[in-house]
Amino acid sequence: DPFKYSYPPLVDDDFQTPLCENGPIASEDEASSKEDIESDGKETLETITNEEQTALVKKVNIIEPTFKAEENEKVDSKMKAFKKPLSVFKGPLLHISPAEELYFGSTEPDEKKALITLTNVTKNIVAFKVRTTAPEKYRVKPSNSSCDPGASVDIVVSPHGGLTVSAQDRFLIMAAEMEQSSGTGPAELTQFWKEVPRNKVMEHRLRCHTVESIKPTTLTLKHHAFNVSDKTSEDLYLQLNRLLESNRKLEDQVQHCIWFQQWLLSLTVVSLAFVISLFYLLYS
Repeated sequence: DPFKYSYPPLVDDDFQTPLCENGPIASEDEASSKEDIESDGKETLETITNEEQTALVKKVNIIEPTFKAEENEKVDSKMKAFKKPLSVFKGPLLHISPAEELYFGSTEPDEKKALITLTNVTKNIVAFKVRTTAPEKYRVKPSNSSCDPGASVDIVVSPHGGLTVSAQDRFLIMAAEMEQSSGTGPAELTQFWKEVPRNKVMEHRLRCHTVESIKPTTLTLKHHAFNVSDKTSEDLYLQLNRLLESNRKLEDQVQHCIWFQQWLLSLTVVSLAFVISLFYLLYS
């Protein structure tokens, strides 16, 4: 694999270089230091997430009930399409969906996010972590965690700061089976990844792909339907009469064609009979 992978930073990480600058991608030797940063920022991330959820609840309570119902329907439909698995890679430890490519939208913020679903198919806890070739571009949540036996985990991948998704970007999912007695806290996971043998780590790579949004087409159809509904009944009545008149003329033309074909067929049969009779008289 010619690509080099690094860990995507968390939301509250202290970056040493600006996000808009493309610095060198971290090497394998820097992996452990980045894991320590992730574990230190995880508690702060959970606090920020709780505060954002509380603020979101307050905002939703202000919205009128009818508007809230419409928004809930939109969110439900987006999440159903968002979570719809396209393909599944069946590994020895995890089933990963999608199998090969992450699809990002190009317009709406919700469409720009991609979802990775991991399913544990073993009888033990499986630790996983996500790395990428462009850590300054993406936010991954969660990027370093564990999955219980038979359970599934959804990983949300979103571009950061309006940066453009590139087809050259790659994601690497690493997974390893843990002992029953092992803990799953940040410290335990960090120590686990330092000690796990390389030959016991499952790896799977995903490519990035950008798709165009279909929203403009939907808006065009809605606008067209709106214009049709604004037509007056008189205009519709006139159009209906014109269609009926055109239909009647077409029917008359068809009837004339049928009559002409019948007449031509009869003339052909009479002519053929006359020719046969003439030949019979001449040669008899």
